Amino acid sequence: MEIVIASSKHIEYARIISETIDKSAQERGTGIAKRTPEYIETKIKNGNAVIALQGDKFAGFCYIEVFDQKNYVVHSGLIVHPDFRNRGLAKKIKTKIFNYSQEKFPEAKIFGITTGLAVMKINNDLGYKPVTFSELTSDPEFWKGCQTCANYDVLQRTNQKMCLCTGMLYDGKKNVNKKHPYDSKILSRLKRIKQNLFLKKSDQKNKKSINNEGADQI
Repeated sequence: MEIVIASSKHIEYARIISETIDKSAQERGTGIAKRTPEYIETKIKNGNAVIALQGDKFAGFCYIEVFDQKNYVVHSGLIVHPDFRNRGLAKKIKTKIFNYSQEKFPEAKIFGITTGLAVMKINNDLGYKPVTFSELTSDPEFWKGCQTCANYDVLQRTNQKMCLCTGMLYDGKKNVNKKHPYDSKILSRLKRIKQNLFLKKSDQKNKKSINNEGADQI
C-alpha cells in the first residue's frame, strides 16, 4: 500500500474518489458532504491531498482545506474504498495528512467535524480535543460546504452552534502532541447524547406541527 501526497498524475482518480464519497454518504445517511470530481481535482492540483493506492487501484483519500488566512486547516473527505476497509487504512491516511499539514501550515490550528466514532477516535489519538463550534473557523466558505450534508437543516436550526457532528480541534501551540484523555466510550456517549437531543427536539417539533394542524381544522 502506497500513501502519498497527491499530484497531477493522480487526477485520473478524481471521479472514483467523488463517487466513493457520495456512495458512503448515501449508505450512512449523515455527516458526509458531497464533493464533485472537479472539486477533488482542484485539491490534487494544489498539493492539498493525500491518496492511498494499491498498485494502480484507488484505496483511500483525504484533502486539506485552508481558512481564515491559513489560521485554520481542516481535513475533509476522508474516505476508504470498500475493498480496503477494516485494515486500519483510515488512520494511516489521517496520520499522513495530519503530519503533512503541520509541515505545510505550521502556524495553523487543525480541526474537523464528524459524526463518525472511528474518526473521532483517530482524531483523539492524534491529539485533537472535542470543542464547541464557536472555537472553529467562522469562515462562511467552510460552513457552506455543509449544505450538501443530510443534516444541514439541523445546523441551520441551531444558528450554526450545534449539529450531529462533533467539532474537534488540534492546537499545536497548546497540545504539543499530547493525547487527550478521551476514550471510545466517552466519545460514543457524546455522539449518542447529541443524537438523542436532536431526535427529541425533532419529535417535539412534529407534535407541535400536528397540534397546530388540528387547531386549524377545528
